[in-house]
Amino acid sequence: MPRQPIPANGLKKLLTAVDCWYRRHGRNLPWRIGPADRDAGRAPDPYLVWLSEVMLQQTTIPHATPYFEAFRKRWPTVQNLASASWEDVSAAWAGLGYYTRARNLHTCAKVVAEQGGFPQDAASLRALPGIGPYTAAAIASIAFDERIAPVDGNIERVVSRLHAIGSDGTEAGWRASKRVISACAQDMADALPNSQRAGDLAQALMDLGATICTPRNPNCLICPLSEFCEARAQGDPDRYPVKAEKKATPTRHGSAFVLGRGGQVLLIRRPPSGLLGGMMMPPTSGWSEAKPDDPLSEAPGGFAWDHVGEVRHVFTHFALKLAVYRAEAGSRVKIEGEWLTHEDALAALPTVGRKAVALGLGSMKGKR
Repeated sequence: MPRQPIPANGLKKLLTAVDCWYRRHGRNLPWRIGPADRDAGRAPDPYLVWLSEVMLQQTTIPHATPYFEAFRKRWPTVQNLASASWEDVSAAWAGLGYYTRARNLHTCAKVVAEQGGFPQDAASLRALPGIGPYTAAAIASIAFDERIAPVDGNIERVVSRLHAIGSDGTEAGWRASKRVISACAQDMADALPNSQRAGDLAQALMDLGATICTPRNPNCLICPLSEFCEARAQGDPDRYPVKAEKKATPTRHGSAFVLGRGGQVLLIRRPPSGLLGGMMMPPTSGWSEAKPDDPLSEAPGGFAWDHVGEVRHVFTHFALKLAVYRAEAGSRVKIEGEWLTHEDALAALPTVGRKAVALGLGSMKGKR
């Protein structure tokens, strides 16, 4: 349970400490407008804030940054992105995972472009395709300074430790704790003086969690919130937050078929719905928890398939193991799909497809 709320004068002191720390130590990120530039009147671009938040939902800043820069260069405005083809957007997204997010991104861009811009409050932002409670709060806070608290993993950890909010380690207990954490974070946003911006507070707490209040061995000695932190006072900040135990990741099995033809490789586009929806992939079998009795039962054509190895890829809720087979087709063979050069194929594929095709192509080279 959380300790008693921080008194008003203490909360004001805490918010001042956070703001001062952020002005000196906040991270320089390509989608961020720092506090000095905000003071000078430069406003954040909600398009870039939204784009970064969607990209960061399932990956890290170092991995997402090159994708962000490529999107910003190719489609500098939401109108540009709305006018792009889905094929171009999905190809540019390859490697960021969960292509439903890419499809929602493209659909949302079209809606925003039709509306003439992004709504400026979280409630209206939530009505847009693919924008949930956290993303809506993040955009509203960072881009428009609405006093609403976005609670990502970093803020969750900071606030949990600040108030020593634990749980019993069950799913239900952790859900209850998250509600308390969100309420405490919102208390901070509500208490902001007029001289401080909600977007700066949100980004400061994110940075504190990423750089100081880390999951293991937090650097409490240089934390601007150390004097207010109940977890530090207890002497065990690593204890918080108390999340539910992770369940074992299940594994699914399938086959991938890498078919070459004169320096090209065959790719097909997956159906628009479901995992990897609308993405280019080598032909594959279905995925199941049990290994197939006949891994070639869904292989295309009557080709001489050689087993060349296995690739593994971890999605959010399961791991996938694909047995990779390769074969060479004659120059006149006709088969549904698109023939791409090896370089173009690898560039167009999501990570799991790239792993399988790279393994298959390596085997082909070894046979020449």
